[in-house]
Amino acid sequence: MHPSTTRLQWLGVFTFGGHFIFGWLWGQALPQPYELFAVRVVLALTGLLLLHPRVNRDLQSKTSVWVYGLIFWLQLPLFFGWMFLMNEGNKVWLASVCSMILIYFHITDWRLASLGCITGFAVAAGLFLLTGTQQTWVGIEPENLTLIAFALVMSLMLGMSGANLRRVRLINTLSTMGVMAHELRTPLATVNLVGDVVRGLAQHDVPEPKRKKLEELAQRLQNLVRSMNRQIDTQISNAQLLRLPRPTTHLTAFELVQDVLGQYPFRSPRERECVELALEEDFGFLGSRAQFSQVLVNLIKNAMHALAASGDAPKPGDLRVQVTVKDGLGRIVVTDKGTGIPLQKQHRIFEPFFSLQSSVGNGLGLTFCKNVVEASDGRLLLQSQPGHGASFTIVLPLRDERAPFIPPTSTH
Repeated sequence: MHPSTTRLQWLGVFTFGGHFIFGWLWGQALPQPYELFAVRVVLALTGLLLLHPRVNRDLQSKTSVWVYGLIFWLQLPLFFGWMFLMNEGNKVWLASVCSMILIYFHITDWRLASLGCITGFAVAAGLFLLTGTQQTWVGIEPENLTLIAFALVMSLMLGMSGANLRRVRLINTLSTMGVMAHELRTPLATVNLVGDVVRGLAQHDVPEPKRKKLEELAQRLQNLVRSMNRQIDTQISNAQLLRLPRPTTHLTAFELVQDVLGQYPFRSPRERECVELALEEDFGFLGSRAQFSQVLVNLIKNAMHALAASGDAPKPGDLRVQVTVKDGLGRIVVTDKGTGIPLQKQHRIFEPFFSLQSSVGNGLGLTFCKNVVEASDGRLLLQSQPGHGASFTIVLPLRDERAPFIPPTSTH
């Protein structure tokens, strides 16, 4: 439910050591029928898989998800269900099965836990029938099955209730942020008018150097207002991030990226010069122009923060935005040479309210980006090595005839 490398490692340690402890407890201290130490050893060894970096480092990978799910399906509903039947539903295994159900619903999503319990108990019953031993269903009292059913129903209700509570709290928080963001438009409109006034002053009879400075100041003010309005659009969209509409507007990737970079409020000419725009092959896709513009603004802003945090002055090429087509899918790649993202935090980078810079932002920027991209049937991917920068790739399906190939070129 709340994955982390440390939690997965502790689950692996507990799984490995727990089977030996309970194997001794039910085999020696308080002997139970059909306690099989060999089975305990096999299950204990599966816990070591959770200690392997390939499983516990990238918790969003298919390998981690499948290994985690399979291990605890074997450990909990299948093993406990089988031992309950083999021991004719005695009080020790009745209590164990009820506890197992609560644990299983706690460590995973209620939908997966429900499916796991159904399939696990079904396979356990099949194995029980195939063993050919003399145990029968007669020794299992109906009252015991009633208690197990009660544990299942209550665990299901608690799981669904917890999921609904998290959803309601998220919606309420985002809605409040959306309202607050909307209220900021009034003072921003005033700032925009100030920019117009400054630009008007530059048209009067003033020396050329002063006129250029006034125009530059007006441009910076209005770029800042434009950027803040996009941020407001982001927060309002965040208030609806669980129900983003399907996009229907046709967009061209390279033109969109050029427009965003042209209007981005860089803090200095050096910042602007560090950005390299590379076009390998253009493509079209369906999406919201305002939302995808903000996606790119968020990714560029995060890259700028990473470059600033590295302590080095930005150099040309430190931030690269690439537009290309690969394997029949359009890709917009934003790569920086900044500080990178710690490996143990990469799996949480798209979670709502999670931020690497707690003093800057609210942790919703990348969540918004992910939801916007997925609303267009795309994916947002991350690759990063700490100290060697990060690369965010927007992968999108092509929704029009392939744009004509343009030879690779780079512009600043």
